[in-house]
This record gives sequence, structure tokens and C-alpha cells, in this order.
Amino acid sequence: MEANPRSTGRLPAAFLTPGSSSFIDFLADHSPEMLPGGRKLPEGVVEAPHGTTIVAATFPGGVVLAGDRRATMGNMIAQRDIEKVFPADEYSAVGIAGTAGLAVEMVKLFQLELEHFEKVEGVTLSLEGKANRLSTMIRGNLGMAMQGLAVVPLFAGWDEGKEKGRIFSYDVTGGRSEEHGFAATGSGSIFARGSMKKLYRADLTEQQATTLVVQALYDAADDDSATGGPDMARRIFPIVTVITDEGYRRLTEDESSALARSVTERRLEEPDGPRAALL
Repeated sequence: MEANPRSTGRLPAAFLTPGSSSFIDFLADHSPEMLPGGRKLPEGVVEAPHGTTIVAATFPGGVVLAGDRRATMGNMIAQRDIEKVFPADEYSAVGIAGTAGLAVEMVKLFQLELEHFEKVEGVTLSLEGKANRLSTMIRGNLGMAMQGLAVVPLFAGWDEGKEKGRIFSYDVTGGRSEEHGFAATGSGSIFARGSMKKLYRADLTEQQATTLVVQALYDAADDDSATGGPDMARRIFPIVTVITDEGYRRLTEDESSALARSVTERRLEEPDGPRAALL
């Protein structure tokens, strides 16, 4: 499919031949070297910036997906304001943990995959179908993952058929699991999950759900050096997104900063955070 300088301007035949509604399948057939799994594997273990903690929680009207802003490379902070949460389409989002460069590239390819399917088929994939497509992409990166360049995202969205928010987690082999209530991935996930486990309720409001994920990210940063907490001096705050039946929405800078400041101010009185009620 390389450009021909003597071409008449027509698209190559590959672009005009009916085929799969999957853009990834199209690339695999015509330019496999452009896929992450089709590239030559590096020798040895490669040091590259890694994104860390992503958290998600459902509430009766939708789902919240959020991430901290730190990327690390070994014991160094590689970037303080990386973005790890992206819209996949109008009703879903993906948060990335793992090798930052490959993860961002995978998200862009996933966005294109969903857009291509919608244009070819005239309908959008179901949320379950989107989760399956992402699973296939992660499996295609297994060779890179075995070299230390793993990508482990968290996928969330509004299921129009079931009329509720849903969360899907993955492992490096592409194995997919649906999470109920809340989920976390990345180096600080064990601390974030413990935080949400004590505070989560099925009847949370949207405001309470967004506060919950920021509390979880704060707890993760408190115990995991690779997770970044709210940076008041540099005005770097977690990225928080909400997905409902009205679609994807990212909290504005003012909204996320107000949320982070309220949590931080409360921590000045209770450094370990809010207490769950005892039975």
C-alpha cells in the first residue's frame, strides 16, 4: 500500500475491496508491520516510561474512570503530567497502565478500530464487543509484554442494552474479566482497591463516585512511589471521567482541582482518609 509517485491519484485496490469491518484485520492483511505485534522484538529488557494507577467505579447512573498523572522509569519520575485516560468512543473510555508509549499507541488504534467498524457496519459495537476487540489487541502485544513492554488497560463504558455502567479489566495475555462495583490496575492498584473496598456502596451518587476514585488514587500515591498524588504547586490533578447514558464527559480542570483540593484538605485532619463504619 505504499504511495506511488506516478499514481493517477486513485486509492490502492486494498482500500476498495470489501472485507472485514475490523481495521486491525485490514492492517494485518496489508501492512502487518504497522501493528504492535508485527514489529521486530527488541533484544533484552527495555527501560521505558511506565504509566501507573487507573481506577474505576460504577454508580446507578453510569461509571467513573480516573487515573493519576505520573509516569516512571525505574526509580525516576519520567513525567509528572501524563494523560492516562482517553475516550474510546462516545460511550466508553480506556485507562492505560504499563509501557506509556505503546499504551497510547494502542488506545489510538482502538479508537480507530471502533470508528472503522461503525462506518463500515453503520452501527456501533456493543460494549461487550468493544471489550472483546481490546482483548484481541492486548493479546497481539504479548511478544512485547514478554520483553517487559506490557500494556494492561482498564476499560469502562455505558451499556445501552443493559442500561448500566460496566468495567472490564485485562491481563497481559489479553484475558478479560468483568469487574463489579469497582476496579483498579497498575502498580498502585492493590492500595487503591483496598481503599475502594472499604468505601464503595452500590447506591453512590455521581459526585460520591468521583470523590471515591480520587480518594483511592490518593491512597495509592500514599503507599506506592510510582503513583502521583495531587500536585498543588504545579496544579497537576487526576484525570476523572464520567460515562452515562448521555455519553463520555471529562471533568474540567476546575472540577478536578476542586475535587482534589477537598480530598487533600480533609486529609490534613485525617491523614489516613475517611473511616468505613464497623459492623
